[in-house]
Amino acid sequence: MVEAYCVKCRAKREIKNPQEITLKNGRKAIKGVCPVCGTTLYRILGK
Repeated sequence: MVEAYCVKCRAKREIKNPQEITLKNGRKAIKGVCPVCGTTLYRILGK
C-alpha cells in the first residue's frame, strides 16, 4: 500500500502494480500506475 501524488488527477493515489527500481543516481524508487487515469507514478524512497 504505497501512495504517490498523481499530477494528472491532482490527488494522492495508491500505486497499482508497484515495482522497486534504482534511479540513475543510485537512489531507490517505486514505480507504478495510477489506478484512475493510468499515468505512471514514482515514489522516491529514503537513502
